[in-house]
Amino acid sequence: MIGVMREPELLLITAPDCHLCAHARTVLTALGLSARELDVSHREAADIAARGIPFAFLPVLTDGERVLAYGRFSERRLRKDLGR
Repeated sequence: MIGVMREPELLLITAPDCHLCAHARTVLTALGLSARELDVSHREAADIAARGIPFAFLPVLTDGERVLAYGRFSERRLRKDLGR
């Protein structure tokens, strides 16, 4: 059986009342990307942080292995980095 390559699931780590998180959602929508949103206080977020993904500047966009964007997301940079 031939395996099908899937894009990794994107996670958007956020916090309540975060204006940069709202901006990140807007950028992701503009790029046609979907990300599962996860509050920084959630247990799963703690597990991700324990694996070495830093949450110093929220929001953080990750594929679970690396940080793709954080803080004030740049649509231009994400477009370049993700080949969009």
